[in-house]
Amino acid sequence: MAYGEVDQKCINTIRVLAVDATFKANSGHPGAPMGMAPVSHVLFNKFMKFNPKNPDWINRDRFVLSNGHGCMLQYALLHLFGYALSIDDLKNFRQVDSITPGHPEAHDTPGIEVTTGPLGQGFSNAVGLAIAQAHTAAYFNKPGFDLINNHTFVFFGDGCAMEGIASEAASMAGHLQLGNLIAIYDDNHISIDGDTNCAFTEDVVKRFEAYGWHVQHVEKGDDDLEGIETAIKKAKEVKDKPSMIKLTTTIGFGSKLQGTHGVHGNPLKEDDCKAVKSKFGFDPEKSFDVPQEVYDFYHKTASAGAAAEVEWNQLFEKYGKEHKELYEDLKRRLSGKLPEGWQEHLPTYKATDKAIASRKLSESVLEAIHKAVPELISGSADLTGSNNTRWKDATDFQPPSTGLGDWNGRYMRYGVREHAMAAAMNGMAAYGTIIPAGGTFLNFVSYAAGAVRLSSLSHQRVIYVATHDSIGLGEDGPTHQPIETLAHFRALPNMMVWRPADGNETSAAYYVALTSKSTPSILALTRQNLPQLEGSTIEKAIKGGYVALEAEKAQLTLVSTGSEVGISLEAVKVLKDKHNITARVVSMPCVEVFDAQSRDYRLSVIPDGIPTMSFEVMSTLGWEKYSHEQFGLNRFGASGPYLEVYKKFDFTPEGVAKRGAQTVDFYKDVKPLRSPLNRAFNNLI
Repeated sequence: MAYGEVDQKCINTIRVLAVDATFKANSGHPGAPMGMAPVSHVLFNKFMKFNPKNPDWINRDRFVLSNGHGCMLQYALLHLFGYALSIDDLKNFRQVDSITPGHPEAHDTPGIEVTTGPLGQGFSNAVGLAIAQAHTAAYFNKPGFDLINNHTFVFFGDGCAMEGIASEAASMAGHLQLGNLIAIYDDNHISIDGDTNCAFTEDVVKRFEAYGWHVQHVEKGDDDLEGIETAIKKAKEVKDKPSMIKLTTTIGFGSKLQGTHGVHGNPLKEDDCKAVKSKFGFDPEKSFDVPQEVYDFYHKTASAGAAAEVEWNQLFEKYGKEHKELYEDLKRRLSGKLPEGWQEHLPTYKATDKAIASRKLSESVLEAIHKAVPELISGSADLTGSNNTRWKDATDFQPPSTGLGDWNGRYMRYGVREHAMAAAMNGMAAYGTIIPAGGTFLNFVSYAAGAVRLSSLSHQRVIYVATHDSIGLGEDGPTHQPIETLAHFRALPNMMVWRPADGNETSAAYYVALTSKSTPSILALTRQNLPQLEGSTIEKAIKGGYVALEAEKAQLTLVSTGSEVGISLEAVKVLKDKHNITARVVSMPCVEVFDAQSRDYRLSVIPDGIPTMSFEVMSTLGWEKYSHEQFGLNRFGASGPYLEVYKKFDFTPEGVAKRGAQTVDFYKDVKPLRSPLNRAFNNLI
C-alpha cells in the first residue's frame, strides 16, 4: 500500500494535463480532474483490470465518469495508459472532429464506455452495466469458469446527486443488491452556482444508506491515498450491496481558485497555469509535458491488464471445450450478430385474422422469439400488465435472496422509474452481451427523454415498448394521451419511431429494431384493437412505408400510421360512394426507415400528380414532408370511451373523407402537382 514520489508525480501529471488542455481550448472544466486525480490514480492502478490494446475485452472493469464535464480526467488517463489517444488528441480537446469532445462519447473515443454529459445519466448507465454483468455472469459462468466477474466503477458529483434520475437509479440498484457496482462521490461542495450550500444541503450518505447501499467516507480525498485504497478494497469485499464512497476533495486542487466555483467551468488564467506547474514540480514554460517515468508506471499497469486478458482468453478456450453451446453463444453475442434463423419465428397474419391491439401483437412477438434470441431482456416501468412486455415463462431478474427471481432472469421490474429505466438500458446495451427492451406508456417516454436522446447519440440498440399510443387509450384522458410525443422523437436523429398498423407491421418493427445494431427504436403501440390489413406483409413494412391499397386513376393518396390506417381504408369507401373520388392508401409505420429507401421507391409510394393527405391522431408537425395537407390533433385530447373520443374530433371514415375531398378540390388546378417528396433537396435521409 506504500505510495511514493512517482505516485505523486503521476497524480500531478493528470492535473497538469487537464490544466493545459482546457487552457489551450480556452474551454472546459479543469477543477474536477484536479480534485479527482488522486482517486483515479489509485483506482486504475490498484483495482481496475483493462487492456488498452483491446478496449472491448468483455471482462474488463468498466469505468464511468458521470460528471462528464470533467472528461479531461478520463482523457488524460486513457492517454497515459496507452489507449489509442495521443498527446495531439489531448491538444485538440474540444475541437471539431477530435476524439476528445467536450463530454465523453462512447462511439468517438476508445476506452469510453458510455456517453455521459447530462448529469446523472452516467450514474444510471453504470447501474445498467452492473445489471448486465450480473445477468451475463449468471448465464455463462460455470464451476471452474468464472468468466464474467468484472466490476463497474462510477464517479459522480454533487450535480449528479441532485438529478432525479440518479436517485431513481440508486434506489433500483439498492433493491437489486448490485455488489458489483462501486460509486465514488466527489464531495467538493461546488456546483456552477457556487457553494452547494445555496441549494443542496441533504445528507447524501444517509440517502444512500436508505437505498440499501454500503457507504464509507474518506475525508481527505486530496492526499489520503491509503485511505482511498482501503475504502475501495472494502467496497469490493461487499457482495450483496452496491457501494458508495463519499470522497471529500478540493475542486481545482493546486490552483489559486481551488475550492471555489471559479475553477469549475473555466480554464485557469495563464499565471495560474504556470503557478500550478511550478507547485507540482513541472516546468511552467512547457505544456503537455509528461515525464517518461509516468508513462512507464502506467504502461506497467496496462501490460498487467493485457496479460490478464491473455489468461482470460485461455480460460475461454478451455470453457469452449466443456461448454461448447454457451461458448458459441457468447462469441456470437460479442460479434453483435443475431442467431441464425431467428426471424423465422416472427408471427405473420392474414386479413381474415381477428383484430388485436398492437400491444398484444408485441407480446406475441416476444412470446414467439424470446427463446430464439436469448440476449433479449424485456421489462417494464411498473406497467407489465398494460405494456404486455413479459412472456409467460419469464423469470424475473432479481437477487436470489429475495425469492422473487434470479440473476439469470430476463425480465426487469424497473418500478415507476421511466428515466432510470432508459438510462440503465443504455448501460445494459453498452455492456455488449444483451439487447434490452423496456416498456412504459408512450406519453411517459417523455419522462425518459434525456436518456432516450443519449440512446440515439451513443448508437445503442435499445428498444422502447411504448403502449397506449394515442387518444385511443380513451378514459385516462389528456394527462396520458400523447399529442406531441411522436413529433418530438421523430425529430431525434438516429432514432426509429415505429407505429405499426397491424400484426405484420408489428413483427416488421421488431425485425428492424433487432437487426439495427447502432440505432434505438420506439415502438408506439395501441391499447385498442386493430384489424389485420389486406395489403400488409413483413417484407413491405420493413421499408418503413408502402402502398397498403392501390387504385387505378387515383385522385388522392391518404398516408397514415397505426390505428389510423384502418380508418383511412374505410374512408376510401366513403370517398367513392359519397364524393365520387378514387383514393389510395399508404401505411407509414416508420418515417425514418422510409426516408432511407431509394428516391424511386419513395416516389412510387407517394407519387407526383395527385394530392396527398396525412392522417394521424396527434400533432401534424412533420407531416408536411410527406403530405400536402395534414389532418391530426394539435390540441390536448379528451377523457372518455375511445370511440367517442375519436368521434369528438371527427376522426372517423366520414371525417377523413370530408377532408380528403377538400384536399382534392383545393389542388385540382395545380398542374403539375409535385409529390411532397419531390424537393430541391432530394436526399431526405
